[in-house]
Amino acid sequence: MYDNSTHTDDCDLDEENNMKDYLVRGLVNKRNTRVFACTTKNLVNEAREHHDLWPCASAALGRTMSATLMMGAMNKSNDKLTVTINGGGPIGTVLTTTNCDGKIKGFVGDPHVHYTYNDSGKLAVGVCVGNQGSLQVIRDMGLKEPVTSNVPLQTGEIGDDFAYFFMASEQVPSVVSVGVLVDDDNTVLSSGGFILQLLPEATEEDISYLEEKMKNFPAVSELLNEGKTPEEILEMIFGDELEILASQDLSFECDCSKEKFEQAMITLPSDQLEAMIHEDHGAEVKCQFCGKTYQFNEEDLQKILDQK
Repeated sequence: MYDNSTHTDDCDLDEENNMKDYLVRGLVNKRNTRVFACTTKNLVNEAREHHDLWPCASAALGRTMSATLMMGAMNKSNDKLTVTINGGGPIGTVLTTTNCDGKIKGFVGDPHVHYTYNDSGKLAVGVCVGNQGSLQVIRDMGLKEPVTSNVPLQTGEIGDDFAYFFMASEQVPSVVSVGVLVDDDNTVLSSGGFILQLLPEATEEDISYLEEKMKNFPAVSELLNEGKTPEEILEMIFGDELEILASQDLSFECDCSKEKFEQAMITLPSDQLEAMIHEDHGAEVKCQFCGKTYQFNEEDLQKILDQK
């Protein structure tokens, strides 16, 4: 069994286990903190099956999916949010995208990577991802140009990097804890995390409270594997001071279609399309997000060529 949880803060800072994937957001007014927490076991398992992910790849993608979904819950509208991480490690690019509606898709460059730390046996996500690169967030709000933010990777462990992003790019001190627990047969036993963000009114006392609570706090993947819900994990930190404001169901969902690939293929040079027709006598296109393949025969390709 491979455990994979990290938490970091930039203020220096059986049956229950089969619960549906969802996230909650809330407020802790007494501590001037807004909170998010999620469980993502099912959607990460679905991604694992689509991409044939090995444990470390499941952990890297799962952590990034959890953080991306919670970041999406911070938006007030259904903007398109795309997170890209590339640290120069063997896994290559880790990419996730959501319309902030609880649905997410994603992939990794190399799904067949697996490293563990010798001293703990934990999955070495930082080794797989690397730290010589950047975390990029693109928000498409339907304006003329999307808003793009980049920060250098700190550790490649994902949680540390999102915490640094919130501080460096948005000036919001944050605790980010994300984790994935993978069984010996590669199935995901638990996945999820939480984000705690200090509001502008936060005091030194609020900062000290969070720092103290995060000392020796259990791995979030272990808590989820024990059957703890996102609400219960937040209650472990804040007790009855916690106020849950909303919840949202989560799922892995790819919106690819043959029609969308047709529109993409219209942008190809005419000579490439003609080669597909006369030399290859057809084409097969594979979606990088879900692995689904689409077949285009000569007639399909001729129609695309005619549309140009």
